Amino acid sequence: MSTPGTGPGLPSPDAPVSAAWNALAGVYDPELYLDVVSLGLVYDVRVDDGVLVVEMTMTTPGCPVSESLPEEAKAAVRQAAGDSLPVDVRVVWDPPWDPSMMDGTAASALGFRVM
Repeated sequence: MSTPGTGPGLPSPDAPVSAAWNALAGVYDPELYLDVVSLGLVYDVRVDDGVLVVEMTMTTPGCPVSESLPEEAKAAVRQAAGDSLPVDVRVVWDPPWDPSMMDGTAASALGFRVM
């Protein structure tokens, strides 16, 4: 017996979330030339009351791309999700971003020692 929404030919309930994560991996910080997922800027992607919600942050509150980067993220997620769900990208500041949130590849590319 299959779970509703997971039978043959039906999309998984997690499909929009997976598509969003994949789309966000293609959104690059124009100053660091690394994607927002590898940089650890994306905190959460979920479906909440029929809305695909992305919670992300910036490296600093005064980040020069603080307006454009969330809009790029929203456009990428909207394209990946199609018209299936509305998209809401929220910039959050808690917890504050720090370099330990990057994955090893991003940290190494920026000269941080990977432990």
